[in-house]
Amino acid sequence: MSLDISDILSAWPFKPGEVNVRRIMGDDGLEKIQLRLDLGMLQMEITGRPDGTRPHGFESLLDYFRDELAKHRQVTGSTGDFHLDNEDCEALRSESIMYYHRYLAMFVLGDYEAVAGDTKRNLELFDFCLTYAEDDQDRYYLEQYRPYVQMMYTRARARLAMERHSATEALGIVRAGIKDIQKTCEEFEQGEDVAGTELAVLKALASEIESREQLDPVARLRKQLREAIEEERYEDAADIRDELDRVEHQAE
Repeated sequence: MSLDISDILSAWPFKPGEVNVRRIMGDDGLEKIQLRLDLGMLQMEITGRPDGTRPHGFESLLDYFRDELAKHRQVTGSTGDFHLDNEDCEALRSESIMYYHRYLAMFVLGDYEAVAGDTKRNLELFDFCLTYAEDDQDRYYLEQYRPYVQMMYTRARARLAMERHSATEALGIVRAGIKDIQKTCEEFEQGEDVAGTELAVLKALASEIESREQLDPVARLRKQLREAIEEERYEDAADIRDELDRVEHQAE
């Protein structure tokens, strides 16, 4: 069997400026994700760890270290002296890059459920290193990427809400995501300009959702009802509630 992948690459030209990604069926009968790069490609499993391995018998290295932490707590009754050394942190960072490649590919493919799962998992990995890394450099290294991952996590969850035709829920998710990024900047004493791109993307998404919400009579009325109640305009709220009931019944 030839190890040369030139034929595969020539049949799938790389397009600069785009995320070149596709789903394929593997020889094992399981679906895979392929990400085309300028000098080759990455192939990833859809579930579990993207490279298909099971470190120390666990689904991921993060799961392994979580188990080690639980064992340490059981033996010592505390987590205070549990630490990750430089090698541990480097291995976890490498694993997070695998998940980054997969959630980026999944976002292009529109699989927002998978994106939400992988970004949430990477944020948990960041938290784990921040809490247990022995060295300060290892502890804070991943924090430079946190706003980006928070943005992608927010975008994925908002898109899922929009697929459920819940503009109000989607808008709430985006606004909460903006606050989370702003909080991250405050905690690490960074100006919001550090996360300027991420915040701009989410603010643009919020504007998009607000435009859709205005076109959705049910979402618009629910928003008006919420505002009327918050402002204690109870007579207006009663009228809006009646109108909302009427519109919802018409839609059934």
